[in-house]
Amino acid sequence: MSSPEIGRSIVAGGIGTNYHDLGEGFPLLMIHGSGPGVSAWANWRLVMPELARQARVIAPDMVGFGFSERPAGQQYTMDAWVDQAVGLLDALGIEQADLVGNSFGGALAVALTIRHPQRVRRLVLMGAVGVHFPITEGLDAVWGYTPSIANMRRIMDYFAWDRSLVNDELARLRYEASVQPGFQEAFAAMFPAPRQRWVDAMASPEAAIAALPHETLIIHGRDDQVIPLSSSLRFSQLISRSQLHVFGRCGHWTQIEHSARFARLVSDFLAEAQADEPLPLS
Repeated sequence: MSSPEIGRSIVAGGIGTNYHDLGEGFPLLMIHGSGPGVSAWANWRLVMPELARQARVIAPDMVGFGFSERPAGQQYTMDAWVDQAVGLLDALGIEQADLVGNSFGGALAVALTIRHPQRVRRLVLMGAVGVHFPITEGLDAVWGYTPSIANMRRIMDYFAWDRSLVNDELARLRYEASVQPGFQEAFAAMFPAPRQRWVDAMASPEAAIAALPHETLIIHGRDDQVIPLSSSLRFSQLISRSQLHVFGRCGHWTQIEHSARFARLVSDFLAEAQADEPLPLS
């Protein structure tokens, strides 16, 4: 039986890329976070069907994650991830898309929008990395994961405010995902200690963030132990056309802990735009 995590396959920026493509309408590119064993499907499975009611939802596994190719000697850098994401849009013949980025994917979404502003219509950041902050105990634990069911259960406790979402069965499933051939080797190569440097490496220059003219929706869980709420507060201060929505009783898994509300919020925000919405000049 095939895994629901495996979708379609395409070469994007030279990387054999596993991606999901569902729905019709203006393209919406959804970029996952950086937890061990993560995939686009694991990250977005609860909200993709709802968002696909009005958009063409495209959710790739970024290089080093999920079921995309892991070339020998691959450098896991923001340049490589941005090139893959833009390469995916190119390969699919998409000139412009809305962009949703979760955590690590938020940093990637910001970097892509700064480098290729005309390729992005509207931007959604969820629990996003991409500005400087002191690394949290939670993020240090996530990036420092070594495979065991106990370790997976421990780091998953950082993700959710509602601990009933984190059970032994889910920990086992995500542990098994994290130890598929090549998965842990790539993950361990990405964020070796000391890990503050990787937070800093993913940060875009604040002047470049402040220059973004895009309408931006910023979403964060008030009780997030992985990425601090201060990160999204800073984005909201820097991006002039932004709005910030903070969910109480919510950790780092907004799209899981408040999936219906998240989908409605994003759907309404994207529905404000017409497909021919011009990009503001200032």
